[in-house]
Amino acid sequence: MTSKLLRGRTLSFLRWPEAIDDHTAWRCEEDGGLLIDGGKIVAVGPYAEVAKRAGAGVETIDHRPHLILPGFIDAHVHFPQMQVIASYGAELLDWLNKYTFPEETKFRNAQHGRRIARLFLDEMLRHGTTTVAAYCSVHKSSAEAFFAESHDRNMLNIAGKVMMDRNAPDGVLDTPQTGYDDSKALIAEWHGKGRQLYAITPRFAITSSPEQMEMAGALCREHPDLHMQTHLSENHAEIVFTQELYPWSRDYTDIYEHYGLLGRKSLFGHCIHLSEREADALSQSGSVAVFCPTSNLFLGSGLFDYQRYRRREKPLRIAAATDVGGGTNYSMLRTLDEGYKVIALNGEKLNPFQSFWQLTRGNAEALSVADKVGTLDEGTDADIVVLDAHATPAMRLRMETVETLAEELFLLQTLGDDRAVREVYVAGRPAKSAIAA
Repeated sequence: MTSKLLRGRTLSFLRWPEAIDDHTAWRCEEDGGLLIDGGKIVAVGPYAEVAKRAGAGVETIDHRPHLILPGFIDAHVHFPQMQVIASYGAELLDWLNKYTFPEETKFRNAQHGRRIARLFLDEMLRHGTTTVAAYCSVHKSSAEAFFAESHDRNMLNIAGKVMMDRNAPDGVLDTPQTGYDDSKALIAEWHGKGRQLYAITPRFAITSSPEQMEMAGALCREHPDLHMQTHLSENHAEIVFTQELYPWSRDYTDIYEHYGLLGRKSLFGHCIHLSEREADALSQSGSVAVFCPTSNLFLGSGLFDYQRYRRREKPLRIAAATDVGGGTNYSMLRTLDEGYKVIALNGEKLNPFQSFWQLTRGNAEALSVADKVGTLDEGTDADIVVLDAHATPAMRLRMETVETLAEELFLLQTLGDDRAVREVYVAGRPAKSAIAA
C-alpha cells in the first residue's frame, strides 16, 4: 500500500473532557496532516511538519475545510435486524417475539446472511462507523458471513454467534452443546484473523438456560482474552421474567456474575434499571455498561443515567451504541443527538467534546481496542472519518453563525447524518467513496 498524506482540520482526544473549555483533553490542528503508510498512522501534527516528513511524491488528499477524526465506534448492534428497524408498536419482549425472532430465522439461509452482512457493513461505513461490536444470529453461518465480509474490507470488528436455547422459536434456537461447539469453531477460525475479534455472545439470561450459561462461562474461562456481550436490565418486564427463571439470584446482574461473565471485556447492553449493588458489581469487575439511547426511547425502556453512572463513587465504564434494529438509526451522530436528550431529561448536559470523545476514544477504551483505533496516535490503525459541517442546506445556514469548534461539533451532532460524512478510511483505504462507486 502506497503512502498517502491527508490534510484537513484534525481532532482527536487524549482523555475525557471535563468541561467545554478543557482544551488539554483534545488535540486539534486547524491545518493538520496525517501521514498513512501500510494501513497505519505514521505521523500526525501540523501539515507543514508532516509534509516535510512525508517527502516529495507522496499522494496528498486535501480535505480542507473539513474535520478529520478517528472513525466512529458502535459498541452494540444486531446486524441481522436490518429489516426489523422501524417496526411499530411493541415493548422489548413483544418486539422480540413479533419481529426479531421471525426475522432472524431467515438467517438459516447462508446466502441471506451474506447479503445482509454486506449491506450492513456498507451502511456502517456510509455513516462513518469503522468498528462495531455486533451480534450475529444463532446460526453459525451468519457469523461466518459477517466475519468474511469484515475481513474482506480489512475492518476491525468484534462479533459473535448468538447463543440461545429457550424461550424463542425453534428456528433461532441452539443447544448448550451446539452453542459451545459452534462458538469454539468460530473462535478458532476467525479470532485474530486479520483484524477480526470474537465475542462470546449469550443473548440474555431469558433465552439461555442455566446449562447454556455454564457453557458461556466455560468459553470465557477458556478464552480470557475474548470479549463477552449480552443484555442487562433493559426493561421492567424483562427483569421480572429473568428473576422468575433464576429464582436463586439476588438480582439480574447476579446471574451473569454467578456464571463468570463479568470482566473488563464484558459488554452489557442497556443497564438502565440497575440497583446500586448491581452498579457496584459492574464497576468492581470493570464491566462495560452500553448506552443505547435511540433503542431505549423507541421501545419505551427507560432513561440511562449516563452522568450519574460516571460520577458515582464506584463509576461505571460506559460505551455508546446504536442497537439497530431496536435502535432507530445507523448513525452515531444521530445516536448521540438522542443521547444528549436522554441525559438532559435526567437533568444533566453532555457537552459536544464529551460526545465526540465517547464516539471515538471513549468507545475504543470501553472495548479495550484504544491501542489500535479511536485516536489519531502514531502507530495506530488508520481508521478515519472526514466530517463536513456544511453538508446540507440547513447545516450551511446554521454554520453562518457558528464561531467555535464546540458549536460546530454540536451542529454535526444535532443535524448531521450520513450526508455529513465526506469520506471514511479503513486501514488507510478510502471506503465510503468505494461504496458509492
